[in-house]
Amino acid sequence: MQLRDALADYKRHADHPTRFPGERRTTSGLFSGLGSRLVHVETDGSLRDFGYPLSGRWGVERSRFGVRPVGDDAGVYWFNEGANQSYAGDGALVVTEHETPHGGVTQYDLAIDDGHVSRFETDADVELVAFVHFQPDGRDTLVGQLTHGDAVEAYHAEEHDFLASSPGFDHVEGRVPEGFDELLSEGEVELPRPRTDDCYEEGQLSGAIVGTVPFESGAAAVGHLLTDDTETGREDALERVRGLVARDLDDLRERAAGQVEGAVPDHAESAAMRADIRVLSLLSGALGLRIAGPDFDPYYAYSGGYGYTWFRDDAEISTFLFESDERLDLGLDAWHEQSARAYCRTQRKDGSWPHRVWPFDGSLAPGWANARLESGDDADYQADQTGSVIAFLAAYHDRCADDDLRADIEETLARALDSLDDTLGDDGLPVDCQNAWENMTGRFSHTAATFLEAYAALALSDLDSALTDRAAARAREVYEGIDRLWSEGRGCYALRVADGELDDRYDSAALALASAHRTYDRLEAVDDDRLDRLVRHVESVFDGLWHDPDDSDVKGLVRFEGDDWRTREQSSEKIWTVSTAWGANAGVELAALLAAHGDDRAEKFADEGRALLDLVLPDGPLCTDEGYLAEQFFDDGTPDSATPLGWPHALRLATLATLDADDAFGGA
Repeated sequence: MQLRDALADYKRHADHPTRFPGERRTTSGLFSGLGSRLVHVETDGSLRDFGYPLSGRWGVERSRFGVRPVGDDAGVYWFNEGANQSYAGDGALVVTEHETPHGGVTQYDLAIDDGHVSRFETDADVELVAFVHFQPDGRDTLVGQLTHGDAVEAYHAEEHDFLASSPGFDHVEGRVPEGFDELLSEGEVELPRPRTDDCYEEGQLSGAIVGTVPFESGAAAVGHLLTDDTETGREDALERVRGLVARDLDDLRERAAGQVEGAVPDHAESAAMRADIRVLSLLSGALGLRIAGPDFDPYYAYSGGYGYTWFRDDAEISTFLFESDERLDLGLDAWHEQSARAYCRTQRKDGSWPHRVWPFDGSLAPGWANARLESGDDADYQADQTGSVIAFLAAYHDRCADDDLRADIEETLARALDSLDDTLGDDGLPVDCQNAWENMTGRFSHTAATFLEAYAALALSDLDSALTDRAAARAREVYEGIDRLWSEGRGCYALRVADGELDDRYDSAALALASAHRTYDRLEAVDDDRLDRLVRHVESVFDGLWHDPDDSDVKGLVRFEGDDWRTREQSSEKIWTVSTAWGANAGVELAALLAAHGDDRAEKFADEGRALLDLVLPDGPLCTDEGYLAEQFFDDGTPDSATPLGWPHALRLATLATLDADDAFGGA
């Protein structure tokens, strides 16, 4: 997102009650991009690239499409927001239905490897007008253009972006972006700007391009290709982008179907499962590392950004995918292997993982929890990330068929165990560190849950007994230490211990204790007193964080008591899909644990888990019309923040898989 676009959005939404001005939202529209691109298609058909974290290339910053009657040089009808959108099949072929004064136009968008094609079909006697503004190397300045007859090349230094059409452009030219006076004016500048007549070279010194394309047999297409000029020759790139726009609709459908990973079985919620796998594929890079969500706030105006790999989120997703695959036979072996290789590759020498990395190459990304790379203490380190990676690698190790990778995992886990031990206190609780929500330090129930899960999973693996015995001993220490977090007055495990005092606010992240204890129960039986406390804990958190606004259909769990982040004009905490999906997962995990102990309370928690799950299913109030789980919702039903967010989609899939398992509540 360039400053010009951020300022334009700021002008539009400075006084909006639920929108944060200057962001590039994805709470409406759909994404195409099961290759090297992640392209957002808004409901007006406009495109924007969000794929830099996945590919290292920037692509399209802003765009606009419209039609005008043939022979009319003035009257362009630009497509409006609010058009009907859907996916064609299980892949990421986006279909947008436009209504215009001249007749209907159907737009098909598909990302293919590092290219993207928009195909338009209509019976109207019109021509297509396309405005596409590239940002090669993330630059809005010092950009040039080269015209190659039927194609245009925009470039800065390394990145070269190519635009072509089919049929070929009737007319194509560069346009300059807004000037200083327009940026500082109160009004918003309509794009594309009119041609500047008194400075002929300006059109060649910009990433903005306007072209008109005739319809042939009712169809026209515009495509673009992102390349690194050090790797891709110009002639090859031109041939590829020309071939891209020559694809017909049947070819696009076939390519989209071929991009789908895995196979979802027939199930009452197959559509939700397929949507979850599609979203997690969209957010994945070539190494298998995922961004948390599309980065809507690149200037860090209201957040710390989302287009990075956090090892907590990513490893939790990997574990949920692995467990779901084990139960439903989804055919995601390649994903699990990629994730394992990526975690082995990105581990630090001390056995931990850094706060955030760039998924396109695993290198260190900007962050604020890198104490282990600095001279500070562990308080500005998120120890749960290391725990989450251990839990996945320990589970996957036993299923890994590649001997070399198994050996790498064993070495990685040995170092990781040393790192986890370094951050475990003598009382069985993790030392002071940052929490999962990254806004506090202390000794957290959630961090303790990830430690219990990690140690237990490692102890249950078929690794060398020296490691598994040590991990089992540590798991018992954490199991016993968790009692220090109990608040009898509130009937829950506290959010944290801070400065020696119990902060016993309800925290949805502490629901992770349910699945952690279910894993531990496979190592050593969870005792009756602990079961009773877990039951009280889950009940108390469900009741304490439940939020059902009067004036809206949305309802669910808030993140934690007193959460005021991104509330804008709202006076209460916002509902989070992560928290609600976590509640659903905790309900069914606790139900399975209780069932394994012959406890008749299992059915109650299975029902509560299903009730929370219903809220995040495709017909639920916390799923957008486009089928995505946004991170948060305002009380009036407005979705907010990263959309789609990978974590709740993985939680939803895992919860459905647990419910589907024949033995989930029968003693497994």
